[in-house]
Amino acid sequence: METKQQVGIGISLAVTTAICWGALPIAMKEVLVVMDPFTIVWYRFTLAALGLGSILAIRGRLPPVKMFRQPRWLLILAIATAGLLGNFIFFSSSLQYLSPTASQVIGQLSPVGMMFASVLILKERMRITQVIGALMLICGLMLFFNVSLIEIFTRLTDYTLGVLLGVCAAAVWVTYGVAQKVLLRRLASPQILVMLYTLCAVALFPLARPEMISQLSGWQLACLLFCGANTLIGYGALAEAMARWQAAQVSALVTLTPLFTLLFSDLLALAWPQIFAAPALNVVGYIGAFVVVAGAMFSAIGHRWWPRRAETNLVAPLKQPGE
Repeated sequence: METKQQVGIGISLAVTTAICWGALPIAMKEVLVVMDPFTIVWYRFTLAALGLGSILAIRGRLPPVKMFRQPRWLLILAIATAGLLGNFIFFSSSLQYLSPTASQVIGQLSPVGMMFASVLILKERMRITQVIGALMLICGLMLFFNVSLIEIFTRLTDYTLGVLLGVCAAAVWVTYGVAQKVLLRRLASPQILVMLYTLCAVALFPLARPEMISQLSGWQLACLLFCGANTLIGYGALAEAMARWQAAQVSALVTLTPLFTLLFSDLLALAWPQIFAAPALNVVGYIGAFVVVAGAMFSAIGHRWWPRRAETNLVAPLKQPGE
């Protein structure tokens, strides 16, 4: 039974995650001026692995490696690692061509993809509210990119490349999300994350150029450290929020991430216009950002507002042989 205190802590932690993820691309954009995406992602994974690994070691909760002697669990861990690594790299690369807000808005395709993947692969059930939320999200994306739609669909410009990289980031995140759901049957979320961070850091090391850190200014170095801490704090707060509050409500609050990015971008551009650029959005684009968030939120918790009759499953799980 959830207490008011647990709910309050859950809300605070979920909002913390949304704020962290909302600020992340803005900081990364500053570091990308000097450092390549592979090196940035390597530093993010390395710092997060060291931080989370130290915390779990102190608590005596490091993951039991022996379960991965079984080929099945080792394969699932490899899939999760590839999915998370691909998501980080594609997202970082998209920021070379897109604004932080645009990258985060495209990222809202991840939960929609996860929804369909859970139905097809994990045999979960789909509600009609989830479909409506997905349609709202797609409509919101069309509004958000209203000025650039012709360019995106007709020419392979840098902007189009950024959009494609953002979509790829959302798509490979689904692979990670499905694999993590399976791993959660045997391990706690922090244990999974510390293994994934470590494996991703090891896999990226041959492509990273750690010495580039010497080329960063003091401000860019602070942004890089923030990115590393952000990975640890954001995902850590999310895991703790899930433990104290219902997953649907946590997911709904986390969908506010693009709005925090938009807010931070506007405020920073007003305060330091010589450093930060304001998002190049018209009124329709701003409306689209809110529609995207509303669609993602409705997909997560819309069933709580929908009449009971509408909660009938739209897609029933496929029966296994012998059922």
